[in-house]
Amino acid sequence: MSKPRRLASTSDSRMSEPKEETVKYLVLIYHNPQSQRLWEAFSDAQRAEGLQVYAALNKDLVDSGELIAAEALADSSLARRVSAAEGRTMATDGPLAEVKEQLAGFYLVECESLDRAIAIAARVPEARFGLVEVRPIMTYSGLDV
Repeated sequence: MSKPRRLASTSDSRMSEPKEETVKYLVLIYHNPQSQRLWEAFSDAQRAEGLQVYAALNKDLVDSGELIAAEALADSSLARRVSAAEGRTMATDGPLAEVKEQLAGFYLVECESLDRAIAIAARVPEARFGLVEVRPIMTYSGLDV
């Protein structure tokens, strides 16, 4: 896979080559009715084992310095859709889109390559069901915002 790259110039005159920076990736974790039923059918011991997988991943990412943030999200039924038009804000119940798969949580990581982000995502238990997505974070360097 190709490696997204950003190069940073350095003010240190001892370094003659530009330094390669890391790239931020969002690892999105989804669930669907099938994965939700599976989780609910687990015994307490199986749930604890599943949560230990996340704890180990969190520790490894903290230790490597790659973790920026990680959170689980509340059930999508608690989401609110927000629209703002003509000076009025309206919030309605439910998730933004009516789809089978809903966002359940995320990891925001900063690592050296897309391959590394994919390796991190593969450790998320939902990956065995195809419910994990990796997306690079866009940068707007050089733009006057």
